[in-house]
Amino acid sequence: MQQEPIIRITERPKPPRPEELNLRFSERAVKELEALLTHYPDKKSAMLPALWIAQREYGGQLTSDAIAEVAYRLQRSYAEVEGVATFYTMYNKTPVGKYMLEVCTNLTCMICGAYRILEHLEQRLGIRLGETTPDGMFTLAEVECLNNCGDAPVMQVGDIYCRRLTPEAIDALLEQLRNSDEHTVVQLADAEVQLHLSEQERRAAENA
Repeated sequence: MQQEPIIRITERPKPPRPEELNLRFSERAVKELEALLTHYPDKKSAMLPALWIAQREYGGQLTSDAIAEVAYRLQRSYAEVEGVATFYTMYNKTPVGKYMLEVCTNLTCMICGAYRILEHLEQRLGIRLGETTPDGMFTLAEVECLNNCGDAPVMQVGDIYCRRLTPEAIDALLEQLRNSDEHTVVQLADAEVQLHLSEQERRAAENA
């Protein structure tokens, strides 16, 4: 009688091999990750900021290559990194626009007209929730509480909160964003990375 092979559930698949990857981290990104690793007891603990680096370096989205690169640099399996990336809504697993318009529809914002704001955005942009405009400029999303109930209704755009929204304020904001390079998805990822670094570490990475 042939014996079934033993499967050890504590064993994980090995990280991707370098020759299998198309590594895209810039020298600055590598320096930032090296600095971040000194903040934690092991490489696995740095996974969240490492994913923010990857989201920035890969243009605002965690592609399969981005996840594989984080797995390689942290010496974890692809499955483990993918599991973390897909658990958190702050990481983009599908293509998004230059700007993410994230409208809070939790209780206070809902009472104060969040769904009217969403309807106005859908009409102005010609898209539905979860969609991106054909020009790749805006992605519209519905999110949970942004913790700014006193200024409801609220929308997050990159690294800023847009508060006490009205249709008129929305129209002005969209026009401003179309003519700006600020508050983008990529800039939000970069801002998250910089929050984890000291001023000295930031300067060292920038001079890489």
